Amino acid sequence: MIADRHYDIGNDLFELMLGKSMAYTCGYWQRAADLDAAQEAKFDLICRKLGLHEGMTVLDIGCGYGGFMKYAAEKYGITATGVTVSREQADLGRKICAGLPVEIKLQDYRDLRGTFDRIVAVGVLEHVGYKNYRNFMQVARRCLADDGLFLLHTIGKELSTTTTADPFMTKYLFPGGNMPSIAQIGAAVEKSFVMEDWHLIGPDYDRTLMAWFENFDSGWDRLKAKYGERFYRLWKYYLLYCAGSFRARHVQLWQIVFSKHGVPGGYEAVR
Repeated sequence: MIADRHYDIGNDLFELMLGKSMAYTCGYWQRAADLDAAQEAKFDLICRKLGLHEGMTVLDIGCGYGGFMKYAAEKYGITATGVTVSREQADLGRKICAGLPVEIKLQDYRDLRGTFDRIVAVGVLEHVGYKNYRNFMQVARRCLADDGLFLLHTIGKELSTTTTADPFMTKYLFPGGNMPSIAQIGAAVEKSFVMEDWHLIGPDYDRTLMAWFENFDSGWDRLKAKYGERFYRLWKYYLLYCAGSFRARHVQLWQIVFSKHGVPGGYEAVR
């Protein structure tokens, strides 16, 4: 998470900041009044876009702490497999999802095998590197059932460049991270998927980031002895800088639904 190895970031920060969902991605605020409701609404939006129902198998690439899988298993009766490269996320995620038909693997997405009815990738494409976008999409295609759906939830920018990494974010937060462009995503899915739906919810990330900052700022007394004032300034700048970028519409958030061969009769968009 933090490129500066002076900081050993633990789950305590995210448990304070993210709320009960433990979702480190944009919420959906259309009918939500607070962060927890917005994150639950995001989970449900994804479930409805994918047409989840009891008995389906779902793959969550880059599953984080497992919040989406927990919600989908409880509310829609699915069986889920999630992969993450973070041991801390995997360990806590297994506790969060205990007792549910959810398996969390400490595994690189490139090693994925098996076939799933539905696939989700929420906030992970930004971290695989632009040289790997095509391979990422090929892995998703390989693991998706022929009649399945794949939902990609990603930060992005319209500008088509080789890399859209921000110097501050690269140095302090997400080394190797990129924001994919529309053109880059399009090129990565050519001859692999049919794009069924493209939904922009970027302004909702402004509200999500401000809610995270409020939680972080109001609970700082619980963390300051461990992290120190320099970290407070860095994290405050990060959260407010990102909120401003979404508010100014310099950065976007997209949810894109793909199928392998096209949904017979057409896909009905869900909002």
